[in-house]
Amino acid sequence: MQSYWMQTTGGQTALELRDMPRPEPGPGQILMRVRAAGLNRGELIAGHGLQAKGGAAKAMGMEAAGEVVAWGADVTGFQTGMRVMGRCPGAFAEFVLIDQREVMRIPDGISWETAASIPLTFLVVYDMLVQQGQLKSDQWVLVTGVSSGVGVASLLMAKALGAKAIGTSGSEAKLERLRALGLDLGLCTHAADFAERVMQTTGGKGVNLIVNTVGGSVFAECVRCMAFEGRLATVGYVDGQLKAEIDIEALHAKRLTLFGVSNKLRTGVQRAQGVPGFIAGILPMIADGRIKPVVDRVFAFEQLAQAKAFMEANQHLGKIVLAGRP
Repeated sequence: MQSYWMQTTGGQTALELRDMPRPEPGPGQILMRVRAAGLNRGELIAGHGLQAKGGAAKAMGMEAAGEVVAWGADVTGFQTGMRVMGRCPGAFAEFVLIDQREVMRIPDGISWETAASIPLTFLVVYDMLVQQGQLKSDQWVLVTGVSSGVGVASLLMAKALGAKAIGTSGSEAKLERLRALGLDLGLCTHAADFAERVMQTTGGKGVNLIVNTVGGSVFAECVRCMAFEGRLATVGYVDGQLKAEIDIEALHAKRLTLFGVSNKLRTGVQRAQGVPGFIAGILPMIADGRIKPVVDRVFAFEQLAQAKAFMEANQHLGKIVLAGRP
């Protein structure tokens, strides 16, 4: 089979399409034929911070959708040809292994491309908004960098949960498209200058939950936007700024909660903990259309380099997907 690999050296990335043996499922694993796989900025953008600074080449891709081909020992409940999706390392390949605890059935009517945009992104958002963020109906959420894959998913899930949403983006055109998806207030800015508008919009109370996809350059401004007992989730740092000022007085007086969301250091058991709740609480909203994942563009399997360049150009809204090999 063919599989994409990436070597990172000195902050530069090189892609390589390799011929590899088809993997064999071990205990607790299923083998899936990949029909589509989602791109994720943390893996692909040089200097993003989540990306390794060097070392051995690694198989690329982190989430995919496809058909069950085979399974290992101790795996039950699957049939050959079953349509499934899940988080899985090495997803930019013809076949990939998935931990059975991560596997989710694809709802009827959902395309391969849409399904491939769900597993990692929406599970991360579920962690931020529901598991840790405790977002409730009628609360306010602020999403910095709202036009990104995680940003759009955060908006869609927040609205489905009955919350009100504010988002920042450097593109007024993207914000206009997101207003049609339920964005209550779009602020066109790349700068840390949005707290005053946020406080005005929320009647001086501030927002209950913040999803910061941008990084340290807006962290202090985000804190200034927080309501009493507000929560701030850090999920990315595309600005490359890994340090930021923390207002200790506000943290103390407002009883604020600051938390991070990442899969990097979690064990398989820890990553899988949110899957049952997501399947029960969020997947039905995707199945019936209350949440409609946004796929900006689909690239052919041979076009990963072009897909990566398109992501680096930051022109997309929502997710970029790599189609499976024909």
